[in-house]
This record gives sequence, C-alpha cells and structure tokens, in this order.
Amino acid sequence: MSPPLQPPAPRQEGLEATAELSEGQIVAGKYRIEKVLGRGGMGVVVAARHVELEERVAIKFLLPEMLGDEATVARFYREAKSAARIKSEHVARVFDVGRLRDGAPYMVLEFLDGVDLSAWLANHGALPIGQAVDFVVQACIAVADAHALGIVHRDLKPANLFCVRRSDGQISIKVLDFGISKLLEAPGAGVSLTQTSSMMGSPLYMSPEQFRSAKNVDTRTDIWALGAILYELVTAKPPFSATTVTELAIKIAIEPLPSPTLFTPSLPRGLVDVITTCLEKEPEQRFRDVAALAQALMPFAPPGTRAGIERVASILHGQNAHSEAPRAAAPPSNQAGVRTATGVHWTSPELPRRKSALSRFAIGGALALLGGLLVAGWKLSGGAALAPAGPELAAHVMSATPAVPLPSPATTSLPAASVAAAAEARVPTPEALQPAFLLRPPPRPAQPEKPRPCARSRRLYRRRWRAVKRVRLQRSRRRSRRRPSLRLGLG
Repeated sequence: MSPPLQPPAPRQEGLEATAELSEGQIVAGKYRIEKVLGRGGMGVVVAARHVELEERVAIKFLLPEMLGDEATVARFYREAKSAARIKSEHVARVFDVGRLRDGAPYMVLEFLDGVDLSAWLANHGALPIGQAVDFVVQACIAVADAHALGIVHRDLKPANLFCVRRSDGQISIKVLDFGISKLLEAPGAGVSLTQTSSMMGSPLYMSPEQFRSAKNVDTRTDIWALGAILYELVTAKPPFSATTVTELAIKIAIEPLPSPTLFTPSLPRGLVDVITTCLEKEPEQRFRDVAALAQALMPFAPPGTRAGIERVASILHGQNAHSEAPRAAAPPSNQAGVRTATGVHWTSPELPRRKSALSRFAIGGALALLGGLLVAGWKLSGGAALAPAGPELAAHVMSATPAVPLPSPATTSLPAASVAAAAEARVPTPEALQPAFLLRPPPRPAQPEKPRPCARSRRLYRRRWRAVKRVRLQRSRRRSRRRPSLRLGLG
C-alpha cells in the first residue's frame, strides 16, 4: 500500500492538489487513482477504482487554496448531503465522503462516462425539438425529487446536465453539482460560493430574484433555469448575453426576452409559449412547479417521454397523499374495522335514529291538520262515513249499506259468478268515498305542438303580403283619381 497523501503545502508556496495526486496512488486506503478527469475553480476530480470491489468511481477533492474558506468547505459537504438524500437515477450518486489525514475533504461519486450538454451543444449545435424536450423532462424528474425534499438546486445549467448512455442504448441525463443548493425549511442554509466569492450560481441561467438575493429564492428559480436551458438547447444560444455580469443582470431584470424563433424559425408556437412562461420576470407568472412545466411539454415530447412526465407529477403531488396517509389510517371513534385479505377497511355501523322534540311537534301538527281536513270534507259531502283503506274496505261498506235480501242457494238457480258480480256492483269505488274537494279533475290531453314555419315559408309569406299591400294601394289610388270626375259628371 502506498503512503497516504501528504498534507497540502501552505498557500504561499503555490502547490496545488493536482501536483500531489499521481496515477496508482491509494486514497483513503481503498481507492487507486487512475487519471485526472478535470479541474475546476474549487476542486479537482479524478477517476479511481476500488481496490477490493474493482468498481470504478470518481473522487472529488478541494484545491489547497480553498481549504481555509469555511463557506467553501461547508458547500462541499452540503453537496454530498443533498445528493445522498435524493434517490433518483437522474442524480449522480454519492457513495462516500470523508477527510484525509491532513483534513482535506473528499467525496466519492458515481463514475459517469459521457459528456455534458454544454460540450454537446458546442460539438453538434442545436438539438431537435423532441430530444431537447426529452432531456429537459429527465432533468425535471431529478429537480422534482429535490424539490420534494425541500432542496432548490440554484445552479442548473447545461454544464451540470451530464449525458450517459444506458444499457439499452438510450441517453440518460444526470444532474450534477448540488453544492449551492438551498434547503427551503432552513432559511440561510444555502450560503456558499461557486467560482468566485461574489457570485452564487451561473449568471447566464440565473433568475432576476437570484441576482437580487440568492437567499430568498424558491423552487421557481429552478424553473427559470430549466427554461433558459431549453431555450439554449433549441437555439444553441443563451436567452440573454452580455460582456459583463452587471450588463447581463440589467438585461435579465429589465429587457424583454428575445424570441427563440429569431434563431430557430421552425419552433412551434406552443413551445415558444412554454419557454416564455418559464422566463417570466415575476416568479408568480411562471409555472407553479416542475410538474406543470413537464405537463406543458407533453405535446412536444416523444412517445417514450410521457411516462417521465407522469412520474414528475406523481413525485410532487404524491407527497401530500403520503403525508396524510398516517392520519387517515386511524378510524373514527364510531367506526368499526374489518380486516380482509387486502387490508383493513373501515365501515360505519348503523346508529339508532333519534327524533328531536321539534320534529315530533311538526309531525303531530301535520297529522292534526290532515285530520281536520278530512273531517271538514266529510261534513261537506253529507256525512258519508269514511271507509278504512286496505282489504277491510269491502267489509266496511257491506256493514254500512242497507241489507238487501238475497235468495238462498237452495231456492235460486243463479250461478256463483252472478252472485259475485252482484256483490261487487254494490261496493263503491275508493274515489266515490273521497270528499268532493279532494277529487282532482282528469288531466287534460296533451295538445299537439303546432309546427313552426320554416324560414323559407316565412320569407314567402312576407313577399306575398307585400304584394297584396301593393295591389291594394294601387287600387285605392285609382279610386281616388276617379272621384273628382264623377262629381263633375264627366265620367
């Protein structure tokens, strides 16, 4: 085993971390360095391989001049924590984090073999609409997982969207660099740096409110960045450009957005509207979340991307359902649980009905009123006895009507059917026993609806009527002309 890394030299001697890292060197006792992948403003990334597992990983170190900056070191660990919390295939996984013997922090990341979108744009230019929308939707999945945990990325840009090829040959997007991410539930937790000590984020993709105060932004600043990325993917140019950061901030805050059709005239109007909504100056006028943005991209997405759009909505909108599930699990005090093969279903038992005193008085008053109406009707109808309803009606009528002697069966030859018909003839109908004021008149037969004349018939009728009026007017005029001649005896 090779000796551990030596502590970084003091800043005045000018040594860098890359000067102490060499091929074949063992880091943390288990990672063998293979080569240097890249060097940025704060750190260096090397490709390494696990000594025991033979798995290839990427290790990120801080530069020696950054070790004395507490904010930079805090950002380094915050990036590791944020990436480790997000369980998504579109976020680069973090396997390990720690410190070397000299106190320098390191982070072991998933090794990604591919290219970022900034290099892709530099090599190939603008992307086709379907592919650009697919890449943005994949980034929306990762951003939705972060927003569901209360994490705002704040540094989305093409350089932080890495393209890797999956085993099935499809291209997958990985979101990198959660170093300046912000926790919404912890105000002020997102204070850190990017390239310099005066800028937090990438100016070309920063929202107007992030220029004003990076601490007071929310998830809609990531929606602005996604719109700026989509703008550049379909036009190969950023939405705003300037020679200085101050000029760029003024343009982003004041000047209107240049239409993407100036660079790509073939863009659909709907896609231009989506980009314009993402890049609105006021956060309230943008999409409310990345799920709404992904849904707006549905008409322009390839068929395989629609499942990802639905997943974005389920990630964000499913959080409320999961949080309310424990409260819904406990049944109310008046419900009974029934355990089945699929779980416990709560059923409400039938409770005894209770009548209040007010309802009892109302029912009694209605019955008294109905009884008074029946008695009044009986008096108005001449005192006829009210017959009970139901099967006892015939017996009541037989007892109330005068008896008519019937011939005995021994002395008559009438059949039984005739006797039954005669008995039925004496039984009055239920309508005859009701008071006169309760009898309703028979319903009127429905009158056939008169057909309405059509428009052509109405026009013909008006024409004929005008012709008749014209003839009558002519006749009246002729008569008026003849009258003077008749008076003079000349006619």
